[in-house]
Amino acid sequence: MKKNKKKGIIFILGAAFFFALMNLFVRLGGDVPTLQKAFFRNVVAAAAALFVVARQKGCLHSMKGHFSGLFLRSAFGLLGVVCNFYAIDHLNISDASLLNKLSPFFAVIFSIFILKEIASGRDWLYVLVAFSGALLVIKPTFSMEVIPAFLGAIGGMCAGLAYTIVRKLGKNGVEGPAIVLFFSAFSCLVLLPNLLLNFTPMSWKETLFLCLAGASAAGGQFCITAAYKAAPAKEISVFDYTQVIISAILGFLFLHQIPDLLSLIGYIVIFTVAILKWRHNLND
Repeated sequence: MKKNKKKGIIFILGAAFFFALMNLFVRLGGDVPTLQKAFFRNVVAAAAALFVVARQKGCLHSMKGHFSGLFLRSAFGLLGVVCNFYAIDHLNISDASLLNKLSPFFAVIFSIFILKEIASGRDWLYVLVAFSGALLVIKPTFSMEVIPAFLGAIGGMCAGLAYTIVRKLGKNGVEGPAIVLFFSAFSCLVLLPNLLLNFTPMSWKETLFLCLAGASAAGGQFCITAAYKAAPAKEISVFDYTQVIISAILGFLFLHQIPDLLSLIGYIVIFTVAILKWRHNLND
């Protein structure tokens, strides 16, 4: 069990690193429209997932009878990606990462309806405190400047719903690579009409960065799938929040971004809640 837990921690740290890299490459992709960036992110991930699925016999067969769940996971997952990419383009990448990491707290809410898991009073308290920390990052106003942060939070909500559906699919025997392939292929098909009608020419650097974003996203998806396969979420999920720290370091080194004081306080609040929730889950 200890060996599996260590393996799970290593994989989830790998996922945090890859997703932080993805955020950086998306930002370095320049002024390319958000939907076009999302297409390139998913087309590379689809190719990687197809390669893995082709090497695993029976992987695709595990999807049989679960297409409604796969569709919902993909629809909300794509919406989450688009909102997250928009936030990345308009906020510090560490702020965008933090807002996306609200997904575990949204998952508490959605698990009630999808997995029939009843949240405790303490779980609800964690959710409320986490939202208060998010408000420090969002800094709500009545100006248009709040829109990227608001969409970042919506992206976290959609991700929380998508991951809850992933858990249900996993419990029903659907293989992780098959879920990744369905999501990536679905996203490409949905985004393809916009790409054909509104394609924005890209420089070789922008094309390279967006391909790297797709490769990083694929690495992150496979790592996080392997992590939760190796160890229970309650034992390792808190380590996923290292993505925010890695994003802050990358943002400082490559984009010269420095989070403001309120954002830093928001980070501390959400990190504290995540750690408390993790410790509480370990004692259950």
